[in-house]
Amino acid sequence: MGGVLTTATALTDTAYPVATSLLAHGVKRALDIAVAVVVLVMSLPVLALAVVAIALTSRGAPLFVQERVGKDGRHFRFYKLRTMVTGNDETVQVAWAAQWVRGGGFTGLYKLVDDDRVTGVGRFLRRYSIDELPQMWNVIRGDMSLVGPRPALPHEVAMYDDTARRRLAVKPGVTGLWQVSGRSELSFPEMIALDLHYATWWSLGSDLRILARTPIAAISARGAA
Repeated sequence: MGGVLTTATALTDTAYPVATSLLAHGVKRALDIAVAVVVLVMSLPVLALAVVAIALTSRGAPLFVQERVGKDGRHFRFYKLRTMVTGNDETVQVAWAAQWVRGGGFTGLYKLVDDDRVTGVGRFLRRYSIDELPQMWNVIRGDMSLVGPRPALPHEVAMYDDTARRRLAVKPGVTGLWQVSGRSELSFPEMIALDLHYATWWSLGSDLRILARTPIAAISARGAA
């Protein structure tokens, strides 16, 4: 975990408390909208190909919509490309998440690895984070930011203690310290440590550094599952 915290400190070493600058929040929101619109427009050909591939290889709608928990515990509709077969048993994911959050000797990963519910096309989309492109619409809507903690599921948040709930002080992000530091390779305590560091000490400079590292993390597929 020391390496994870070292990464967090290095990326946010010039940051300041989140509540100190309304101007910074305004600039962050403007940057979110501008970048999200550009990425969404430029990625339309990729999204179109992905939608066709999903439709041809598995049954169900190509777009997956799910309830997630955002800033201050507000629920919102979260969009991504479908990477799993339809009609799968969610109790598997819920039970696994409980083990991951509560620990009990379980080192844990963010996502189930070698999950047989994931389709062949879905595995490719996940590997390069293509399935996450529809989240640009969440950014434009204001549900999410480009950079922030991973958007949690309601059943995960229900298991949070007071410390973990502090990660809900900021908008969830499409990318963040968790993604550029290993994503699914991180344990729950490591993810929380990164999220709390970001929630307390984010800056525009650290956001730009995280954004710059995101394409490398996506291409390398480190921690993708």
